Amino acid sequence: MARRHRTLAASVAYGLITGVSLAVAYLAGFEFDPSAIAWRDYWRAATLLIAIRLAVNYFMRLPLGRWRYVASRDFRRLIVAQSIGSVIFFASSWTIPVWPVVPRSIILLEWFMSGYGTVIVWVFYRLAFERSKVRQAGVRKRVLLIGAGEGNEMLISQMLRSTTGYLPVGLVDDDKFKAGTSLHGVKVAGPTDKVAEIAEELEADEIVIAIPSAATADLRRIVEACEGTRLPIKILPAIEEVLDGRVALGLVREIQVEDLLGRDPVRLELPELAEQLRDKTVLVTGAAGSIGSELVRQIALHSPRCLILLDQAETPLYYLELEILARDPSFDLVTIVGSITNADTLSRLFGEFHPDRVFHAAAYKHVPLMETNREEAVRTNVLGTYMIASAAGEAGAEAFILVSTDKAVRPANVMGATKQMAERVVLSLQEEYPECSFGAVRFGNVLGSSGSVIPLFRRQIARGEPLTVTDSRVTRYFMTIPEAVQLILQASLLPDLRGHVAMLDMGQPVRILDLARDLLRLSGQPFRLGENVLITGLRPGEKLHEELSAPEEIVVGTELERVSMIQMTNGFAHLPIDLIHALKQSDLESLADHVLRRLPVAVGAARN
Repeated sequence: MARRHRTLAASVAYGLITGVSLAVAYLAGFEFDPSAIAWRDYWRAATLLIAIRLAVNYFMRLPLGRWRYVASRDFRRLIVAQSIGSVIFFASSWTIPVWPVVPRSIILLEWFMSGYGTVIVWVFYRLAFERSKVRQAGVRKRVLLIGAGEGNEMLISQMLRSTTGYLPVGLVDDDKFKAGTSLHGVKVAGPTDKVAEIAEELEADEIVIAIPSAATADLRRIVEACEGTRLPIKILPAIEEVLDGRVALGLVREIQVEDLLGRDPVRLELPELAEQLRDKTVLVTGAAGSIGSELVRQIALHSPRCLILLDQAETPLYYLELEILARDPSFDLVTIVGSITNADTLSRLFGEFHPDRVFHAAAYKHVPLMETNREEAVRTNVLGTYMIASAAGEAGAEAFILVSTDKAVRPANVMGATKQMAERVVLSLQEEYPECSFGAVRFGNVLGSSGSVIPLFRRQIARGEPLTVTDSRVTRYFMTIPEAVQLILQASLLPDLRGHVAMLDMGQPVRILDLARDLLRLSGQPFRLGENVLITGLRPGEKLHEELSAPEEIVVGTELERVSMIQMTNGFAHLPIDLIHALKQSDLESLADHVLRRLPVAVGAARN
């Protein structure tokens, strides 16, 4: 019914526009002397022209268009429809005897006037619709938009015709050629270094940065310029969203500290992964954790035959299972609640499912906590790794990939020491099980993972507490969870990984104090060292600076951009006989002794 109503109303409007335009064209053609016009001929010509116009318009689907959303495509269709209709009308008038001959000047004038009249009706209707939306929205936030490109053009268009409560009041752009120009009537008021003055002058309530292609350094500069406004800052992320035409007000989000890191994210393509995983059974340990759950999500997208999830945490494992099956209910997903240190669980798992590839992400990772729980750290990170890696080799798995950390390099804490030993254990099994490819993937801190520094800072801000930084000099390497997982999956395809450790070039380390300053800035608070930022001193086992490789390790490039391979120069992959015996006997006391005393840098050594 709505479609019929819209078609009928639009057709009546188009018919009236055509009739009036032809009448005005006749009057103009006869010097606006009504007595000189043969009105009988006009009515016959008008009947023919209206019929032709309505038929062509219907064929071009003009009556089905919604005038409130009229855009350039509609104008192009209108020009084509008008031209086709005028050509048919001209041919009919000059070749069919029953119809009156209409002068060509009148036909041309009518073509212009009816097209122009239609555009006027469309535009006025859209303006009226947008004004009604403004009235419905009531009081709206006055938004200052940074960037006068494609992203903001789409955002302004949506703001003007939606009831979301946003009113664009100005644009800021550093391009001098755009100064003084406007988008949808919104003026470019000046460059970004004047943003504070412009925001005050326009009485802005909020700032939206819509430059999806901006480099990290440019984004930091813009945010610093906006700091003096004390206004909420939001951002339109991902240039892909702009290029695909998916820009929407719903995509505008609060700017996050991750956006301001001193490195651009690494995006790795995985064209070969689907081929590698097709018809394969894949096991992910620690599947409910930050890295493990993202591994599960990305592996599931590449259609393995079966995906097995192993973790002790039943609740997050349950929700992850629901998430994966909601995407594809027919997906072959096996969820196992259990520990990697339980021999019976591992025996049943490998005996029943025979995984082809194992991604081992299960580990204890919190540095201060493991300092006081070293036996559990050794049990899970060392003995558990040995048990599941050995089970994979015994079961004939094709590949075993350990998820490692930069804290395994010259460790100064129990967690790092156990992860270094885990690397050694995994690589040492290559000789014992040559049919299986054993390797490890090493990277730095992961943004947003449970217990990491940024979620901690955010909780402290939410509670009104000062941010705690252990030392003003502390730096860390950072990467996003999807980045880390892409590295693991990409590195798992490298033939050189067999018996080696892969590592990502993670760019420059980031100072934790700078992260604290950025988070306070984004929350609208000033940075005051000693007041809302406290230096607490290094925690037990904590280092000032992490390393991605040790002096005795040789870093060589690979065929993959920004992915390197680590080669050992000191017999790294060969374990002492007594250590092998301790692993086979599950002797935690001996294992702890090896971990803490026989590593290159003992726990408690200099942390710098």
